[in-house]
Amino acid sequence: MDTLEIIDVTTIARSSRHETIFRHFELLNPGESFAISNDHDPAPLQAEMRSRYGNSVGWEYMENGPAVWIVKLTKTADDYSHKTIAEIVTKDIRTAKIFRKYGIDFCCGGKKPVAEVCAQKNIDVNTIMAELVTSGTDRDGGSANADKWELDFLTGYIVNFHHSYVKESIPTIRLWAEKVAKVHGDHNPETIRIAHLFIEIADELTAHMFKEENVLFPYIVDLVNARKNGQPAVMRGFGTVVNPIRMMEHEHETVGNWFKEIETLSANFTPPEYACNTFRALYSALKEFEDDLFLHIHLENNILFPKAIALESESQTR
Repeated sequence: MDTLEIIDVTTIARSSRHETIFRHFELLNPGESFAISNDHDPAPLQAEMRSRYGNSVGWEYMENGPAVWIVKLTKTADDYSHKTIAEIVTKDIRTAKIFRKYGIDFCCGGKKPVAEVCAQKNIDVNTIMAELVTSGTDRDGGSANADKWELDFLTGYIVNFHHSYVKESIPTIRLWAEKVAKVHGDHNPETIRIAHLFIEIADELTAHMFKEENVLFPYIVDLVNARKNGQPAVMRGFGTVVNPIRMMEHEHETVGNWFKEIETLSANFTPPEYACNTFRALYSALKEFEDDLFLHIHLENNILFPKAIALESESQTR
């Protein structure tokens, strides 16, 4: 039987104690444990870890004072199977990469339970759950806490981060797609279809973002300000916010389906061995664009839009 590692947290600077324990916990595989020793009850740490890692934290007092407290920390497999994909990604955006790895839609199709989707795709749900537990080791994702942001801040983030990326990327990808289709279309006819699809995507997203930036998002900001001032929001010509949101969700689904077709046509963005540099750059850029797009849609469909609907409903009761 392996000896349980015990970390004496009193030897660690107070400013870095919790982060040190977090890093140690994140390196564990499901089922592994270590212990911490302290000169007071570390109950505040337990609350912070449960908030951060959910039910994947096992907490067991081995010694409970009055001079020394020893707690055994175990990484357990959180039961994600009955949660919807959207719920999981909303709680921690870093889990999105796991669903992308297995080709699972977490934005437009995110309202389905994990177990149901795994059964449909013949994926071992236990494998998915184990990877979801360890996804916390990835520190990427500037929008990891988006579910806690005020909606006016979230709309600004979407515009400044995702909309800006789309606007900057479209001209280059479109140029490459048209060039590859022209040069390689005879031997790789799929590139012609890919170029056509991306032009459709570019046109759709350009109009879509304009409507969000000039109609929907300003109204959501007005809803936030009305709540802060304790006043009812002024209704717009489109009626309830549900109306433009349903339109945006439909457009998200349309663009998402077009990109899934590109993914299939390109063999998951895998260029042929003989591909030129532009061909390879195109497929790499398309994959990056799709990854960004799916996170973009997730932030709107699963966080911004439901909260905006709830906020408008609350405003109408003032």
